[in-house]
Amino acid sequence: MKTLDDLLGEGVSGRRVFVRADLNVPFDKSDPTVISDDGRIRAVLPTLVALRDAGAKVIVASHLGRPKGAPDPKFTLAPVATRLGELLGTPVVFAEDTVGSSATEAAGKLTGGQVLLLENLRFNAGETSKDDAERGAFADQLAALADSYVDDAFGAVHRKHASVFDVPARLPHYAGGLVVREVEVLRKVTETPEKPYVVVLGGSKVSDKLAVIKALLPKVDKLLVGGGMCFTFLKAQGHEVGKSLLEAEMIDTCASLLAEADGRIVLPVDVVAATEFSADADHEIVGVADIPAEQLGLDIGPQSVALFAEAIGTAKTVFWNGPMGVFELAPFAAGTRGVAEAITKIDGFSVVGGGDSAAAVRTLGIDESGFGHISTGGGASLEYLEGKTLPGLAALES
Repeated sequence: MKTLDDLLGEGVSGRRVFVRADLNVPFDKSDPTVISDDGRIRAVLPTLVALRDAGAKVIVASHLGRPKGAPDPKFTLAPVATRLGELLGTPVVFAEDTVGSSATEAAGKLTGGQVLLLENLRFNAGETSKDDAERGAFADQLAALADSYVDDAFGAVHRKHASVFDVPARLPHYAGGLVVREVEVLRKVTETPEKPYVVVLGGSKVSDKLAVIKALLPKVDKLLVGGGMCFTFLKAQGHEVGKSLLEAEMIDTCASLLAEADGRIVLPVDVVAATEFSADADHEIVGVADIPAEQLGLDIGPQSVALFAEAIGTAKTVFWNGPMGVFELAPFAAGTRGVAEAITKIDGFSVVGGGDSAAAVRTLGIDESGFGHISTGGGASLEYLEGKTLPGLAALES
């Protein structure tokens, strides 16, 4: 696939370059206008700065949240435009639509070195439509705004959406630096991981991670399982899990995986159990064989952290996706913190697989430089590791 460097080598001064970014940032729950984590904005800055400094007319597009194919003030990108301008050190023009009069007028007035951010792509039903014609019609309108296309939204490359899959078919297309780096890293941990190779998986559901577990199990030396998904595995071992998250239909599957793994799947030995899902709930540390019937596990316990850290400490390659507990609530953050800190200390290469894991790193104040790579795409990372064809990457390679 051609890259941003190829585009810059061709010369972009005065040319309109459409950049698909992933600016789907979280907002403060107490103030929906305040961005709580601007990591995804920062991730695309190198591409935008390179294009701006080369004199391109930069048109940035992204989604935010899950609006229903129509404008919704709750999901406006206006606050993102403000923050992007602050980080770039130059004002960002904001269009109040994506392909309407505001966008076309703003794009037409851009001068070399200016940056324009379009309103939320998902305010248009054509962006996510499963109908090729409807999606294609929207892609035609987006492509008309620009001369070239750059995809730097790795977090969206697993979506067959107009701005990801169809627009690059209509314009000369290039992979941004972020996408190139993500693919290099994931190829490394998929095809040529240095051994010992340890994978740490958390999050809520086994069903969400089943395909990646099956894909990685033959390749790993240890697979450490925490988060809500561990309770289905513990149930498969014969433990009672109280009111903890449980996928009853996955118990037999977990039992089969444990048998196949022959000791390579490592489960918690203790958990932090609480009376309810609340930061104020009474809670205690209990062994996995002693979870009270009226309580639910919300984090792995200190013995489990030590067990996981010991396995991580032997690794030359670590891939981590999914928190170990409800890290957003202080009483249940220690498991995720302990595992994350253990990963930062390895003498090898580590990858944080985006999504909630990346959010946890920043929320808990863990030094990001301690990780080899922090992905911007949780779902995309997992699908890549599963061996799936990602529509956005396929479009860039065509």
